[in-house]
Amino acid sequence: MYNQILLTNILRILQEQNITKKELAIKAGISVSFLSDLTHDKANPSLRIIEAIAEALDTPLPVLLDTTDLSIEDLKKLTEGKYQQSLPDGYQRLCAVLNEYQAFQVKQWDATNREIINKRNKATKNKK
Repeated sequence: MYNQILLTNILRILQEQNITKKELAIKAGISVSFLSDLTHDKANPSLRIIEAIAEALDTPLPVLLDTTDLSIEDLKKLTEGKYQQSLPDGYQRLCAVLNEYQAFQVKQWDATNREIINKRNKATKNKK
Protein backbone atom coordinates (compact mmCIF):
# COMPACT_ATOMS: atom_id res chain seq x y z
CA MET A 1 0.00 0.00 0.00
CA TYR A 2 2.70 2.49 0.97
CA ASN A 3 4.66 1.72 -2.17
CA GLN A 4 1.61 2.61 -4.26
CA ILE A 5 1.18 5.86 -2.35
CA LEU A 6 4.86 6.68 -2.85
CA LEU A 7 4.96 5.82 -6.54
CA THR A 8 1.69 7.63 -7.21
CA ASN A 9 3.00 10.77 -5.55
CA ILE A 10 6.32 10.56 -7.41
CA LEU A 11 4.56 10.16 -10.75
CA ARG A 12 2.13 12.99 -9.95
CA ILE A 13 4.95 15.38 -8.96
CA LEU A 14 6.99 14.43 -12.04
CA GLN A 15 4.01 15.30 -14.19
CA GLU A 16 3.33 18.56 -12.31
CA GLN A 17 6.97 19.65 -12.59
CA ASN A 18 7.33 18.38 -16.15
CA ILE A 19 10.39 16.29 -15.22
CA THR A 20 11.32 12.98 -16.82
CA LYS A 21 12.22 9.87 -14.86
CA LYS A 22 15.74 10.12 -16.29
CA GLU A 23 16.14 13.70 -15.03
CA LEU A 24 14.86 12.69 -11.59
CA ALA A 25 17.19 9.68 -11.43
CA ILE A 26 20.20 11.86 -12.24
CA LYS A 27 19.22 14.51 -9.67
CA ALA A 28 18.55 11.87 -7.00
CA GLY A 29 21.73 9.94 -7.72
CA ILE A 30 19.96 6.66 -8.50
CA SER A 31 19.83 4.55 -11.61
CA VAL A 32 17.09 5.07 -14.17
CA SER A 33 16.32 1.35 -14.07
CA PHE A 34 15.81 1.44 -10.27
CA LEU A 35 13.52 4.47 -10.57
CA SER A 36 11.59 2.71 -13.33
CA ASP A 37 11.24 -0.39 -11.15
CA LEU A 38 10.12 1.80 -8.26
CA THR A 39 7.45 3.56 -10.29
CA HIS A 40 6.21 0.18 -11.55
CA ASP A 41 5.99 -1.16 -7.96
CA LYS A 42 8.84 -3.61 -8.50
CA ALA A 43 11.35 -2.11 -6.04
CA ASN A 44 11.47 -1.29 -2.36
CA PRO A 45 13.47 1.89 -1.77
CA SER A 46 15.31 2.65 1.43
CA LEU A 47 14.46 5.76 3.38
CA ARG A 48 17.69 7.35 2.09
CA ILE A 49 16.58 6.82 -1.50
CA ILE A 50 13.12 8.23 -0.77
CA GLU A 51 14.80 11.22 0.88
CA ALA A 52 17.07 11.70 -2.18
CA ILE A 53 14.03 11.58 -4.46
CA ALA A 54 12.21 14.14 -2.28
CA GLU A 55 15.22 16.46 -2.39
CA ALA A 56 15.57 16.04 -6.16
CA LEU A 57 11.90 16.93 -6.55
CA ASP A 58 12.30 19.84 -4.12
CA THR A 59 9.40 18.32 -2.19
CA PRO A 60 9.13 17.67 1.55
CA LEU A 61 9.56 13.97 2.34
CA PRO A 62 6.14 13.65 4.06
CA VAL A 63 4.44 14.78 0.84
CA LEU A 64 5.80 11.69 -0.94
CA LEU A 65 4.23 9.48 1.72
CA ASP A 66 0.96 11.37 2.05
CA THR A 67 -2.19 9.58 0.99
CA THR A 68 -3.66 10.79 -2.22
CA ASP A 69 -7.01 12.26 -3.10
CA LEU A 70 -6.75 11.14 -6.72
CA SER A 71 -9.65 9.17 -8.12
CA ILE A 72 -9.28 5.43 -8.59
CA GLU A 73 -9.37 5.98 -12.36
CA ASP A 74 -6.44 8.41 -12.11
CA LEU A 75 -4.53 6.03 -9.83
CA LYS A 76 -5.02 3.25 -12.37
CA LYS A 77 -3.76 5.49 -15.18
CA LEU A 78 -0.69 6.50 -13.17
CA THR A 79 0.12 2.91 -12.25
CA GLU A 80 -0.63 1.56 -15.72
CA GLY A 81 -3.73 -0.26 -14.51
CA LYS A 82 -2.00 -1.96 -11.59
CA TYR A 83 -3.66 0.02 -8.80
CA GLN A 84 -5.93 -2.14 -6.68
CA GLN A 85 -8.02 -0.64 -3.94
CA SER A 86 -7.64 -2.74 -0.81
CA LEU A 87 -11.07 -1.77 0.51
CA PRO A 88 -14.32 -3.67 0.08
CA ASP A 89 -16.97 -2.38 -2.31
CA GLY A 90 -18.82 0.62 -0.94
CA TYR A 91 -15.80 2.04 0.90
CA GLN A 92 -13.41 4.78 -0.22
CA ARG A 93 -10.12 6.16 1.04
CA LEU A 94 -9.93 9.95 0.84
CA CYS A 95 -7.54 12.71 1.78
CA ALA A 96 -9.10 15.90 3.14
CA VAL A 97 -8.34 19.09 5.01
CA LEU A 98 -10.61 19.36 8.04
CA ASN A 99 -11.09 21.54 11.08
CA GLU A 100 -10.64 19.91 14.50
CA TYR A 101 -14.29 19.02 14.98
CA GLN A 102 -14.61 17.52 11.50
CA ALA A 103 -11.40 15.55 12.04
CA PHE A 104 -12.79 14.19 15.32
CA GLN A 105 -15.93 13.00 13.54
CA VAL A 106 -14.02 11.45 10.67
CA LYS A 107 -11.71 9.60 13.09
CA GLN A 108 -14.76 8.10 14.80
CA TRP A 109 -16.23 7.01 11.46
CA ASP A 110 -12.84 5.61 10.43
CA ALA A 111 -12.56 3.54 13.61
CA THR A 112 -16.09 2.17 13.17
CA ASN A 113 -15.53 1.29 9.50
CA ARG A 114 -12.18 -0.37 10.21
CA GLU A 115 -13.90 -2.52 12.81
CA ILE A 116 -16.61 -3.51 10.31
CA ILE A 117 -14.03 -4.32 7.62
CA ASN A 118 -11.91 -6.36 10.06
CA LYS A 119 -14.96 -8.38 11.11
CA ARG A 120 -15.83 -9.01 7.44
CA ASN A 121 -12.25 -10.08 6.69
CA LYS A 122 -12.21 -12.47 9.68
CA ALA A 123 -15.57 -13.94 8.69
CA THR A 124 -14.34 -14.44 5.12
CA LYS A 125 -11.12 -16.03 6.36
CA ASN A 126 -13.01 -18.42 8.65
CA LYS A 127 -15.22 -19.57 5.75
CA LYS A 128 -12.16 -20.68 3.78
